[in-house]
Amino acid sequence: MGTKVICHIDLNTFFVRCEEIRNPKLEGKAVAIGHEGRAGILSTSSYEARKFGAKAGMPTFKAKQACPHLIILPVDFKLYNKKSKEFFNYVKRFTKMVEVASIDECYADFTNVIKGKKDPIKFFEEFQQGLFKETKLKCSIGIAPTKFLAKMASDMKKPMGITVIHRKDSVEKLSPLPIEDFFGIGKKTSPRLRAAGIETIGDLYTKIKNNDETIKMMMGKFYYVIPDLIEGNSSDELDLEPWDPKSIGNSTTLFEDTEDFNEIKQTLDMLSKEVSERCVKENKVGSTIQIVVKDTQFKVKNKSQKLDKPTNDYKVIYDTAVKLYEKNYLGMTVRLVGVTLQNLVDPREVVIQMSFFDYEMHEEQSATKLLINELNRKLDKPLLMRASEAKKK
Repeated sequence: MGTKVICHIDLNTFFVRCEEIRNPKLEGKAVAIGHEGRAGILSTSSYEARKFGAKAGMPTFKAKQACPHLIILPVDFKLYNKKSKEFFNYVKRFTKMVEVASIDECYADFTNVIKGKKDPIKFFEEFQQGLFKETKLKCSIGIAPTKFLAKMASDMKKPMGITVIHRKDSVEKLSPLPIEDFFGIGKKTSPRLRAAGIETIGDLYTKIKNNDETIKMMMGKFYYVIPDLIEGNSSDELDLEPWDPKSIGNSTTLFEDTEDFNEIKQTLDMLSKEVSERCVKENKVGSTIQIVVKDTQFKVKNKSQKLDKPTNDYKVIYDTAVKLYEKNYLGMTVRLVGVTLQNLVDPREVVIQMSFFDYEMHEEQSATKLLINELNRKLDKPLLMRASEAKKK
């Protein structure tokens, strides 16, 4: 099989950009998204704010010290989710081979799309400009034969950059980059590598090629994967979301890892509404509600609750999701949450299993109704009705 064309498409300062689209007066200013107060943390910031040192993950009070004119705006889940959908819908018009990586980034296989294109770079420039024209969102695009190289490429030019990394020159292109830029090496590992004399990705690559035992001990199993990643011999397979007619669900990566239950409840509320709306649109009801969480170690966990009767009601979905979260995950730091309505059926197929009490009431009401109908038939006039019917009329 030939070399694939994998793109990593990353929206530039997505949350800030959404606010700029809503209020163009914010463009060119130092803007951040986050919570006020000493316990507040910045979720993200504009490039202008970053020049002053106000960056994602920084406490709000420190960001204000670094950038006194910083404009801090609260998180708006509804707006960001709406713009995120616009982004993914745009990408999927060009290729259905899309792996959603987070609310503002994805991997997409453009192998077949660009076949026969005389100028592929011009195609991606037009793609980029088209996204901006339709949605006002800005993106950077990394183009490479593997997912890892595409991700590394998209980070090289921001905003509105397009970077290509070919397999033959991947080592040369990645080697000068600081070790912190290596996707997959965390904030804790980078200082340890620097302490071991590794300043760049090239330093790490050379050490591994020379079978450095110290680095092997430090990196564990990841040590053996790194050369393949850098040389362009890693995965080019996308994790495509399968269509499951028996369930409808939505999930989202949180703006930052959090254990804030109020923030998580807002997200569950948004997701429950989306699931409910999709089920209503598809004319489906479901009998099981599942919530999914991904922790800071990227471990996925889920819990589900069977309902008394199938539903697509938003309130039922939300209340059940919140109770499941409270019971199983309260106090846990998470990075992703999801809500799914499972075991979907057409409402016309639903058979409600009555309780014994409900059944007796149903039988009694049916017998009364039959008696009234019989009397009205004999009187030849609809003079009689049940008290409940009279009350309604």
